[in-house]
Amino acid sequence: MRLLLVEDSARLRQLIAETVQGAGWRLDMAGGLDEAEAALAAASYDLVLLDLGLPDGDGLDLLRALRRRKDPTPALVLTARGAVDERIAGLDAGADDYLTKPFNNGELLARARALLRRAPLSTAPVLEAGALRYDPATHEVSCNGTAIVLGPRERAALEILMRHAGRVTPKRVLETMLSHFEGETSANAIELLLSRLRRKLATHPTGTAIVTVRGVGYMLRETGA
Repeated sequence: MRLLLVEDSARLRQLIAETVQGAGWRLDMAGGLDEAEAALAAASYDLVLLDLGLPDGDGLDLLRALRRRKDPTPALVLTARGAVDERIAGLDAGADDYLTKPFNNGELLARARALLRRAPLSTAPVLEAGALRYDPATHEVSCNGTAIVLGPRERAALEILMRHAGRVTPKRVLETMLSHFEGETSANAIELLLSRLRRKLATHPTGTAIVTVRGVGYMLRETGA
């Protein structure tokens, strides 16, 4: 299971991360609406844990945007807004459940499990670009049926680029999405990571290339070769 936590408090992100990861689930984190949108554009999630009071807007705006584009991903709202009318507003905006801060970590996991049981099993599609193939369910990368061995950070970067194939992936998207891995996520660290990924892919006839768009980001494009 892969969850997205949208929460501006670094301390609360750390506490929730320890709880969620302790349950054996993968967790990505975002500190605001922009980071959350970038994460949702780059990956598929089984559940969103959403704070409402964010530094760059209201979490309800993100929730409404998800529902407008028919995204069925379950959302568990985590907020200090405990008034009945505010809970009603959250549920009407598309929330599947509501948990008021401060909350017990055991209850958080129980509510998350309940929503995950109700949600359909993740059917993330296999990603393809040129002769490259990546299966998010098994984390297998291959080229014309031949396995390509990549490290976790390299696989994560490739998944993001493949989801945006033919379009520029901003640097901040890669930095945000790779922040839960150990190691640096600075611009230089991302460039080194992509250099390693390029070298590994270059040993296979993938028919793709990772292009650096100076000052903006990166793009995976098909070369036809």
